[in-house]
Amino acid sequence: MAPVTSAWLAFWDGSHSIYVSRRHKDVHYRSIADAIAELVPGREARVLDYGCGEALHAERVAAVAGEVLLCEAAPCVRAGIAARFAERNGNSKLRAVAPDEVERLPGHWLDLIVLHSVAQYLEPGETDALFALFHSLLKPGGTLVVSDVLAPHVTAATDAYALVRLAAANGFLFAAILGLCRTLISDYWRLRTRLGLTRYGEAAMLEKLRAAGFAVGRAPKNIGHNQARMTFIARPT
Repeated sequence: MAPVTSAWLAFWDGSHSIYVSRRHKDVHYRSIADAIAELVPGREARVLDYGCGEALHAERVAAVAGEVLLCEAAPCVRAGIAARFAERNGNSKLRAVAPDEVERLPGHWLDLIVLHSVAQYLEPGETDALFALFHSLLKPGGTLVVSDVLAPHVTAATDAYALVRLAAANGFLFAAILGLCRTLISDYWRLRTRLGLTRYGEAAMLEKLRAAGFAVGRAPKNIGHNQARMTFIARPT
């Protein structure tokens, strides 16, 4: 794992205030789960959410799929996912897994893979390796969704404005404004300033996925609240 990736992983595995309130976190994870659920091709489909975060509403995906693997590299977050499902008396369709477990999955076994808001925290070579792995894991006719891709022109101010709009529509505007102020003195902002984020223009991401053996196009709408970012739909050729 590259040093930059390791630094971001440590951040996400620790205590942070990226989500400005419980309402924000709930709205975020619910909207992502609903978007993924809409992409599930059938009731027997095997789905991988790679870099799933806390996956608070993964049950909404499991309700329309055959099996859902929730892959999270941050060990404390992954343990929290497993514990939460155990407390809810389990769900045989949901399983928390580590990245090395994904690497050991059978070839051409998955129907849908989602990589949401992950590419910006990886080095380009790491993303290439993931795309190669995903190509080997998808069934013929399966789908890879790479979403919330950060383009070179998208600034922190653009991200902040998208959060304010989301907050105003969902009843946590005051918390969002306070949260944005806290972000300026947070570990997140220090890491973002020091390490930066990996960005891709539309053409660059299309080329990257084609080089990995996918037929790909940009979706008309991004998954998530920030429509300045991009989603790509890819299928193995």
